[in-house]
Amino acid sequence: MDLGEGLRQAIAKLSRSTIIDAKTIREFCKELQKILLNADVEVGLVFQFTKEIEEKALKSKPPAGLAPHDYITNIVYEELIKLMGSTYEPELKPHKVLLMGLYGSGKTTTAAKLAKFYQNRGMSAALICCDVIRPAAYEQLETLAKQANVTFFGIKGDKDAAKIARLGLEKLKDRQVIICDTSGRSALDGELIEELKRVNNSFKPDEKVLVISADTGQVAGKQAREFDSAVKINGVIVTKMDGSGKGGGALSAANAAKARTLFMGIGEKLNDFEPYDADKFIGGLLGVPDIASLVEHVQSAISEANIKPEEVDLEKLNFETFYTQLKALNKMGPLKNIFGMMGAPDVPKELLEQSEEKLNKYKVMIASMTKRERNDARLLNDASRIRRIAKGSGVSEKDVRSLISDFNKMKRSFNTLKNDRNLKRFLSKM
Repeated sequence: MDLGEGLRQAIAKLSRSTIIDAKTIREFCKELQKILLNADVEVGLVFQFTKEIEEKALKSKPPAGLAPHDYITNIVYEELIKLMGSTYEPELKPHKVLLMGLYGSGKTTTAAKLAKFYQNRGMSAALICCDVIRPAAYEQLETLAKQANVTFFGIKGDKDAAKIARLGLEKLKDRQVIICDTSGRSALDGELIEELKRVNNSFKPDEKVLVISADTGQVAGKQAREFDSAVKINGVIVTKMDGSGKGGGALSAANAAKARTLFMGIGEKLNDFEPYDADKFIGGLLGVPDIASLVEHVQSAISEANIKPEEVDLEKLNFETFYTQLKALNKMGPLKNIFGMMGAPDVPKELLEQSEEKLNKYKVMIASMTKRERNDARLLNDASRIRRIAKGSGVSEKDVRSLISDFNKMKRSFNTLKNDRNLKRFLSKM
């Protein structure tokens, strides 16, 4: 059970209590302690967190008209924000960023994600490869730079990281945001500290940022303190927040070490990256819908998939437009994230996996159709066409018929909704 699921279950149990007295509140706090400890949050932080909740819940009364369990939930919300750290709002101005981190933190991918983040917001961005230790680091960052559509600089085979940083600055002086990716190690040792100091003196960054993997849990605090002691960091970027149950532990530990969380990596794709928003993150843990992010993801996915407005025309639905929408959905990331934004984070994992597998199979089958078939589903009443599509997509004829049946059901539902004037008006605004 991850942190969010545990918190939601504890709050749901509290809301079912007929009487919320001192005993109920203390039992609730004990449940919170178990959940946070299982999420690898430091023991001291856990007890301080639950102590604050217990004191506030016992010493104050809910405002008129607010149910006791809602009041306590709000206290939990406020204390979680204190525990995990405040929101970060990146400034869109020219600056240089020095990225540091140990092996396995996802530092090189994060460098490309950060560059793309600024590039997408109208800032010209560039990457410098100063990782002179790890094999293929140069090739990896060069490939990622092309994917992110940002400028790349490196000197393949050169082991002088400080020289590469200096020459990179000269070469990229017309870029507004320059990000320097440095070498890592299994641990912060004297050799790495000296190399980082030389690169720092040569690159003269405006920000020195430590990249930490969420699965390090409370060890994130120790890493932040060590790097800060060695080279003085401005903050941290926490990666792998989409798949680690220890993400809350990493955020709280970094915050306790006075290392502000700047960004989070929430997936494998370059767009799966966002500034740390405390309200949004805690809201996600507690199952609060995030419609703003959902709309932003839809718009970003449509742009990323190079979809034209006419291709998502609400007035018609055929296999052609459905295929376009599937491509956009694929760009939005895992279904789990999408349902989380909708305020439904606890959809069973098995159901999500089955749904994703089915949608991927749909895409392959539609890709095997001709353009005429995509635009006129009536042609698919022909058994020979079904055989050809099944063979071309590596599925059974039964699978193709199932797709056609599901599509026809969806189209009937779509036509019913399409005639709803209020819904149509709302969708047009969206």
